[in-house]
Amino acid sequence: MSDAVRVGFVGLGDIGKPMAARLARRQAEAGLALSVFDIAEAPVAELVEAGAKAADGVGSLAAGSDVLCVMVNNDDQVRSVLGEVLAAEGAGAGLTVAVHSTVAPATPAELEALAARRGVRLVDAPVSGGAMGAGTGELAVMVGGSADAFAAVRPVLDVLAKKVVHAGAIGAGTRFKLARNLMHYAAFTAATEAQRLAEAAGLDIAALGDVVRHTDALTGGPGAIMHRDTTAALEPGSFWFTTFDHVRRLAEKDLDFAIALAEELGVDVPMARIARDGLASGLGFREERS
Repeated sequence: MSDAVRVGFVGLGDIGKPMAARLARRQAEAGLALSVFDIAEAPVAELVEAGAKAADGVGSLAAGSDVLCVMVNNDDQVRSVLGEVLAAEGAGAGLTVAVHSTVAPATPAELEALAARRGVRLVDAPVSGGAMGAGTGELAVMVGGSADAFAAVRPVLDVLAKKVVHAGAIGAGTRFKLARNLMHYAAFTAATEAQRLAEAAGLDIAALGDVVRHTDALTGGPGAIMHRDTTAALEPGSFWFTTFDHVRRLAEKDLDFAIALAEELGVDVPMARIARDGLASGLGFREERS
C-alpha cells in the first residue's frame, strides 16, 4: 500500500468512531491507510482491532497523514487539535485537514487562514446522518473549501458518505449544515408540540411516533417540498404554484383544526400558529389566503 492515501482520524466519539471504523474496513479496497488518535484508550483499541494503526498523539498523526479527519466536540477542541497539527514537526505542505465537527459560521475561515501559514490545506466538511449513517457509509457530507483541497479529501469522503456536496468556498459546508439542522431541530420542536396535543387528547404518543416515522418514510417528510432552486415568489399558473397551492390548502385546513383542538384542550401550540401564519409566504405565495 505504498501509494495509499495516508488518513489520520482524530476524535472517536459517537459518530467519529463508526466513521473511522468504516474507513478501517474499507481501507484496502479504497487505497487508504488509516491511523487514529483519541484521548480515550478504548475506542483506539477497537479501531486497531479493526485494522487501523494507533498514533501516540495528534502531532505524530498529522506528520504521517495526507488527509487528517477531525471529529471532536466543539470549536475550542478543533482549534486545539489544529494547533497541535501546525506545531508538529513534519506536518505541512501536502496535508489537508477535514473538519467534520459542526462549528460556528466564522470558524472555518479562521482555521483555514491559520493552516495556510504552514502550507496546510483545510476544508470544513460537517456530516449529516448520525451514527447509523456513519456506520453504513450513508452519510451526507457538505464541504467548503478550494477545489484542490476538496479533490484531496474526496477519496476519503467517498468511503464515508453516500452523498458528497462541494457547497462552495471555505465555510460553505458549515452554513449548509446549519441550514439543514435548523429544519431538523425546528421539526423536533414541532414533534414535541404534537406529542403534547396528542397526549392531552388521550392518545398513545408512542403510536403517534410510529405513524410519523412510517408516513415520513413514504412522503419524504419536510424534505418533500424542497425541490425548487429558489425561494422567489411563485408565478401563478406554474407547476409549483399549482402543486403548492394544494399543499397550502390542505395544511391550512389541518392546522386550523389542530389549533382549535389545542384551544379546546388548553394546550399551547406556538409552532402550529407560526406554521399557520407563515407557511403560505414561505412556500412562495405573494398573498396569504385564509
